[in-house]
Amino acid sequence: MLTKRRLQFLQKLMDLYQKTNLPIHYEALAKAIGVSKWTAYDMLKEIEKLGFISRSYETNPKETGRSQVVFVPTSKASELFTQPRSETFDMADWNQTVENISTLLINLKNTSLNEALRKMMEEISRMNTRIHFCAYMIGLLLVYLKKLGGKTESLIHHVVQMVPSKEAGMTMFIGTVLGTVFQTVNEDLGLEIADLVSQLLHSISVLTGEEKAMLSDLLEKGFLA
Repeated sequence: MLTKRRLQFLQKLMDLYQKTNLPIHYEALAKAIGVSKWTAYDMLKEIEKLGFISRSYETNPKETGRSQVVFVPTSKASELFTQPRSETFDMADWNQTVENISTLLINLKNTSLNEALRKMMEEISRMNTRIHFCAYMIGLLLVYLKKLGGKTESLIHHVVQMVPSKEAGMTMFIGTVLGTVFQTVNEDLGLEIADLVSQLLHSISVLTGEEKAMLSDLLEKGFLA
């Protein structure tokens, strides 16, 4: 079974492979995800059994005469990430998600910035559909923005409202907030959030017009929370 955790490792391996077009060593994957090399290796062995990746051996440039295990995605993995969406949508479930995010925005006001972001990222890790992942990611960026305080939130809200298209306004919000993240959080957390934002933008691009409008409404509601 391709669990959410295995899917995360497979997605990251696919990303690394597409950037380099070279087989990926498990240590490189471990570093990219932030786990031990043994955790990465064990996870890749499980994914390999499912047929999504294959291993090979290449010479280790650091140790003459010794080979190292590397992995590449198979056609089965490529098909997995290019298949059409097949998610069902439940309005009651969506309304509950909006309520949960609103509650989090209120409850996290008295926590530290890093603690609030980690709490939202923990919630995001539980999401298994694009629309709910996107919703909680917008929630994370709203939490961050509210933690900044001062005039920043009202200024960004004003700019977003000035954009004629709601979708364009949402994209501007995401990019603007991300641009401030690197100035206030540590590098590791900043890179982790940037990676999530990359996934967010891709996910939004394949949502329906109705779903994008719902996310825009969630964003507006979040500004008022």
